Amino acid sequence: MNNPTLAPHESMELHEALNFKTLCLAKSKLMQGLVFDQELKALMQKDVIQSIQQIAELQAIYAKAPFQAPVPNSPTPITH
Repeated sequence: MNNPTLAPHESMELHEALNFKTLCLAKSKLMQGLVFDQELKALMQKDVIQSIQQIAELQAIYAKAPFQAPVPNSPTPITH
């Protein structure tokens, strides 16, 4: 009986945060190929690693949502 769930508005905001972090991850990964400064590239790689960890944490919380949309394990590659 003690199975806490998120309120609908919390679920929606969490879904938005998860979408935002996924977009940030994709952008950091894509932009690494355009960066020549090694310090900046290392900072972007650190952001990628942290974003992956944060997305995993958000997915764990998202499991408590009363309604869910499927969350991919990795972002869909941008082909256009």
